[in-house]
Amino acid sequence: MKPFFRIFCLFVLCSGTLAAFSQTDTATIGRLLRAPLHYVVSKTDTPPVIDGDLNDPAWKTAAWTEYFSDIEGDIRPKPLYATRVKMLWDDRNLYIAAELEEPNIWAYVANHDEVVFRDNDFEIFVNPDNNAKQYFEIEINAIQTIFDLFLPKAYRNGGGALVNWDAQELRKAVRIEGTLNDPKDKDRRWLVEYAIPIYAVSMGTTAETPVPGTLWRINFSRVEWDTDLKDGKYIRRTDPATHHLLPEHNWVWSPQGVINMHFPERWGYLLFAGPATGSSAPPFVLPAREALKNKLWEVYYRQNLYYQMHGAYANTTDQLSMDPAVISGGLAVPATNLVIEATPHTYKAILTSGADGETWAIGPDGEIENMSTPGRKH
Repeated sequence: MKPFFRIFCLFVLCSGTLAAFSQTDTATIGRLLRAPLHYVVSKTDTPPVIDGDLNDPAWKTAAWTEYFSDIEGDIRPKPLYATRVKMLWDDRNLYIAAELEEPNIWAYVANHDEVVFRDNDFEIFVNPDNNAKQYFEIEINAIQTIFDLFLPKAYRNGGGALVNWDAQELRKAVRIEGTLNDPKDKDRRWLVEYAIPIYAVSMGTTAETPVPGTLWRINFSRVEWDTDLKDGKYIRRTDPATHHLLPEHNWVWSPQGVINMHFPERWGYLLFAGPATGSSAPPFVLPAREALKNKLWEVYYRQNLYYQMHGAYANTTDQLSMDPAVISGGLAVPATNLVIEATPHTYKAILTSGADGETWAIGPDGEIENMSTPGRKH
């Protein structure tokens, strides 16, 4: 497939954000603002062998994440099959292991940078800068075909995928407990193991080698299709009335609130820690600035909805039907500290912390800016 056509198809397949916003209502905004999950990743002195076997001593020190749920959260049924992840890191790599229960393991997409999610797949989304832009996506299917891409900004803001980006020196392995592409029996699961070079997911960002206390954003998605059999081959199921493909299942670690992975600000938090000591990881404490940023994301979502309804942006929180208060570091930020400056076709929302005076801002492009530190965007 020619690169331009491939990128065009990818945009059509992945860019459902505009549709998501066109359907946004108060209930959807509530789901979007659900607190993301978090994972404290321990540093390892002995990296795992990347062979798909998760019995390495290193992996025994790493905790599993919560089991995946539907991308929209608890308004949808629980996934049919269990999925979970664990992680480690050192100065060179982020290590990721995933377990995907699956009674029918199949995969046919065989070429690098083809659209792997046309098969059942496992996907990683990582934003080292925690800035809702400049993020990376890596997909894999059961035959280890990789689809990796870099997005300078989200599709909703006019971003496009750079499919020619490759995660240099990426190592990966898949182990199948069952028989691939064989419908005559029932399989158990497939296991995925990665070593992702930290430098490879730093392109276009200010990210450097993490240290204990570094905070990234990350999420994981599992695409699962309903299938039928035709001539001994798994095919994606279609609606018998329309002959259109039935929608895929989207199962994720940290629910997004909408059927769209490209909301980086809704991904889970990945907190880097030192070597594991004892049986538990250090506690996760959400930095106060994250509460401020989350309040500005609420303004962003509500402004999108308001603009669709009125053809102009709102000047006040009353127009947006939102409570201007936010809890940060245990302190309520007064309403007067949230200011919205708007013209009919643009706006800037500015929020100052009542605790330390830190000031953040957001506009219609979804750019989060730390106005206390000029040039800082996250």
